[in-house]
Amino acid sequence: MIYIIGIGMDGEKTLTSEAKKAIEESDIMIGAERMIEMFELLEKKSYITYNSEEISNILRNEVYSNAAILMSGDIGFYSGASKLIDRIGDLNYKLICGISSFSYFCAATGICYENIKLFSLHGTNDSVAIKVKMNEKCFFLLDNINTPDEICKRLLENNLGEVNVLIGENLCGKNEKIYKGKAADFIETKFGKLCVMITINSKYLSYDPIGISDDEFIRGNVPMTKSLVRGAVVSGLKIHSDSVCWDIGCGTGSVSIEMAYKCVNSTVYSFDKSEDALNLTKINSKKFGCDNIVPILGICPSCFSGIPAPDKVFVGGSSGNLCDILDYIYTLNNNVDITINAVTLETLNVAISYFKKKNIKCSFVQISVNETKNIGKHIMFAAQNPVFVIKGYNL
Repeated sequence: MIYIIGIGMDGEKTLTSEAKKAIEESDIMIGAERMIEMFELLEKKSYITYNSEEISNILRNEVYSNAAILMSGDIGFYSGASKLIDRIGDLNYKLICGISSFSYFCAATGICYENIKLFSLHGTNDSVAIKVKMNEKCFFLLDNINTPDEICKRLLENNLGEVNVLIGENLCGKNEKIYKGKAADFIETKFGKLCVMITINSKYLSYDPIGISDDEFIRGNVPMTKSLVRGAVVSGLKIHSDSVCWDIGCGTGSVSIEMAYKCVNSTVYSFDKSEDALNLTKINSKKFGCDNIVPILGICPSCFSGIPAPDKVFVGGSSGNLCDILDYIYTLNNNVDITINAVTLETLNVAISYFKKKNIKCSFVQISVNETKNIGKHIMFAAQNPVFVIKGYNL
């Protein structure tokens, strides 16, 4: 039998009795050096590796009755067990769960964890603020780059410095430390290599923010897609949490921000030829806690090079390059969903002609918005410019 064992946070204090029995009954042990050292007094034949291919080769060529594969924490929590199972699925194995850093830290801090969102930042440059913005509680596995102080700096930069944080350092070790406070309190604190973090945001967004009021955005003199039109555009794109989104002609970044709230596990790439527009997009992104927006300065499509292929695209401005922009996008992904806003009949004609020529299914509607405003004792309508919304459906 092959036992794939989660040894918990510590090979002695957090080892379950089932795991201990399986290790004692095994002829060989395989795992990272730190884990093998915990059980060296057993004097078993050992292999130091955590590479799933190497482990598979050992298991297929070694002679044994039972083998213990030692995994840190719990085999079901961001563990190498899943990759190993892909390699040895034809062999006789059993999974033995352990105590994860997540469950250990929640117990140590008295946090109930049934409603916590779990994220790993090991070896990634993933967004953080947008996740904290959208969830009351988050748990983060950190690494040497994504340290607690760096995460707290990112939260502070994105208008989330008042979020409560709990930081665990060297959990279950002799120098274990637990810190509690606001994110802003720890931007200058230096931590050890092994850390985790829980964020508690009492002011998290508990609703789907579509059609955010225009007054909430910092405007300047840059054009902006207005609230009711923006709501129709973003909801119509049917953005998934992992969709790669492009906002072309991003202006103030209002569409980018509503896209960002939809694709919390992915990225919005926001393009504009105007430095003023890009600066406003950056400012508004931080105001709304959207660190999954990447602003890019340049004329489209020449500035698209090297950007991941999009799943969802909004074109709010094309500077006369609409056909070239669409050609480039479709070379990257011919299953992309595209929405184009047009305020002139010329742009409407170009868009419809393009889709017709390429035999791409499209639809368009005109949206006219009349809002009320008070003038003295009277209420009058103030009309916004009518907008044509053109949708090109995937091929």
